[in-house]
Amino acid sequence: MRARALTLLIALVTIAATQAASDEWEVTAREIYAAVVALPTVTEKDGAKSMADYLAGVFKDAGFPEQDVKVLPYAKTAALMVRLPASGKATARPILIIAHMDVVEALESDWTKPPFKLTEEDGYFYGRGSSDNKGGAVAVVTTMLRLHKEGFKTNRDLVLFFTGDEETDGVGAAKMSAEWRSLHDAEFALNADGGGGAFLADGTALGFSIQTAEKTYASFNLIARNPGGHSSVPRPDNAIYALAAALGRLHAYRFPPMINDTTRATFISLAPQYPGEVGEAIRAFISDPSNTAAADRIEAEETLIGKTRTTCVPTMLSGGHAENALPQTATATVNCRIFPGVTKDAVGMKLAELAGKDIQVEPLPVGAPETDASPLRQDVMAAFSAGVHAQFPDAKIVPYMSSGATDGAYLRAAGIPTYGVDGLWGITPDDERAHGRDERVPVKAFYGNLVHWYIMLTRLAGATK
Repeated sequence: MRARALTLLIALVTIAATQAASDEWEVTAREIYAAVVALPTVTEKDGAKSMADYLAGVFKDAGFPEQDVKVLPYAKTAALMVRLPASGKATARPILIIAHMDVVEALESDWTKPPFKLTEEDGYFYGRGSSDNKGGAVAVVTTMLRLHKEGFKTNRDLVLFFTGDEETDGVGAAKMSAEWRSLHDAEFALNADGGGGAFLADGTALGFSIQTAEKTYASFNLIARNPGGHSSVPRPDNAIYALAAALGRLHAYRFPPMINDTTRATFISLAPQYPGEVGEAIRAFISDPSNTAAADRIEAEETLIGKTRTTCVPTMLSGGHAENALPQTATATVNCRIFPGVTKDAVGMKLAELAGKDIQVEPLPVGAPETDASPLRQDVMAAFSAGVHAQFPDAKIVPYMSSGATDGAYLRAAGIPTYGVDGLWGITPDDERAHGRDERVPVKAFYGNLVHWYIMLTRLAGATK
């Protein structure tokens, strides 16, 4: 089944008009891909600085001037900035193109392939970071090299900015949106760590998504405290009982449903795919976003959980200090994915209300900044659609809001509209292995992504020969 699906997909991605140029750049891209996958850019090991140094060398060897290639060390890692200047006087502000170089750890004993070596087998590229996010990063690098070599004349600067700690602290993204903002002064940003397409195993196209919004990531500790005592003399006000009751109230609570331009567009696209009462609920929610019953029915579908509202769920528990003593402390960590436009403070206040007066609610110093959805820019939507439709003419384009956070959240919070526009695709659910064992990307998806980024950037930057 998989072989037949891949044969179908391979046939679909033949692009006759650009094949000769693509072949040359496929060789370059594969060489870079192999080199960066081999670098163990886990924060605790390498800190991504080796990848920044390697790519800086690639750009300089290709003729990019020293002043347009910068490695920016910070914390335990580094960022990379590369500028392709406008040809003559710029007529528009720069486009920022972002990705991240760091990856999550891979336990080699769990993998069937070496995680930090690019392996090509059965139509796939395997390796940690092959999809998240070195596949997209290499497509961006290769496209910048190609535009430079071909002498395309752009109407604005293109500024590549790769960070080294997206998977951990997000310090690079924070610096990129504030301290380093003068290095790009971007009108908007394109994110290689978002977007992409999905197919079923039989070759059915599910569509390509453009990420225009993200939920805010935030965590809180709910803490119950008590004088404790000997377990042979139970107290009525046990800290574990108090915490359990608070978590029961959280479990029963649903945040109010919400909608924005991104999620509205998502639901409009999804409604025809869901027959019966789910489709009816989606249409009712589009018509009236305050329709709680419709939102609840939508959220009952596993694939639609979290699409209509903020969610908070307990993820860690600790309590007590001895098996024969009453607990003096009991703590639950609650992780929230907050709908755009809602503040962390508002969510914390609601958690405190649900927890009750005897439970202390403490925000944890983790997460991403609060953001609104980016506007659905027609030029970006058109360029993304052109990149997709050059290879998959009938593919549906769907704006979406991601539940997880990327570096793009920091840019949106700083007023820079950001769009996840990568063109990698995979077969669902088989290829959904980011952060997991045997992470992989279809070979044709990797090479097709080069075409995708080239089309997008030449359209958006007004490039001509």
